[in-house]
Amino acid sequence: MNEPGRAFAFRRLAPRPYARARVLLFPHCGGSASYYRTWVNEAPWDIEFLAVQYPGREDRYAEPIPPDMKGFVAALAADLPLDGPPLPTVLFGHSMGAIVAYEMARQLSAAGAPPVGLVASAHPAPALTRPGRIHLGSDEDLVRELRRTGATHHDLLDNDTMLRAFLPIIRSDYRVAETYRPLPGTKLRVPVTVCYGSQDSEVDSWEATAWRDATGGPCEFRAFEGGHFYLDEHRRSVVDLLTALARAASDRSVTPWLSTP
Repeated sequence: MNEPGRAFAFRRLAPRPYARARVLLFPHCGGSASYYRTWVNEAPWDIEFLAVQYPGREDRYAEPIPPDMKGFVAALAADLPLDGPPLPTVLFGHSMGAIVAYEMARQLSAAGAPPVGLVASAHPAPALTRPGRIHLGSDEDLVRELRRTGATHHDLLDNDTMLRAFLPIIRSDYRVAETYRPLPGTKLRVPVTVCYGSQDSEVDSWEATAWRDATGGPCEFRAFEGGHFYLDEHRRSVVDLLTALARAASDRSVTPWLSTP
């Protein structure tokens, strides 16, 4: 893992040296590890939240963004196993991050190191992923989409200099999300919790409940008041949910996960 000159994906923005479980936080389309900084700071002393930094943004800006989901998952998996003590780990992903986390969970499960849970937020079940052509449109089309979904602060969208630097990242992420189809492999077997906003135009309730077909494990559902970024208003509730799931997994699990030999 110690490759000189390269930043790695899994960020301990606020270490928890006495943690008994971990939560890995996968950002949305165009998002970065810093989106979860407040979440990480709010994590309790016994649960460590790690924010995932995708290639091509912030301190990984110079790294190429993988062209598809297979490349995305491979780039993240290259930074595993995690260092530190062996801990049960929950994966959380919002929007595009939900399918990245899902495919990571499948890959880890196939390698014999499954996570103890997956929380998929604001995305249809993998088999129902909506195809799209936004990544093929003009910059103006892309900016209109960002304003519609509320995925990006208006301060950035109104800053032409920052926007020119940011749009290629957004376009690449949209390409990954809009061309995604579930990768070949075995069915996921871990518990899944699905969260979505009750007014989210990007995922209907039936698209959310279809996640039960994506796993052989139990599947639960949580609807929150709000749209695609309901978690901006309900951050504390989502952090509490992740904490409760991680603690419950810790209570019932004694199996090391993602630990160095």
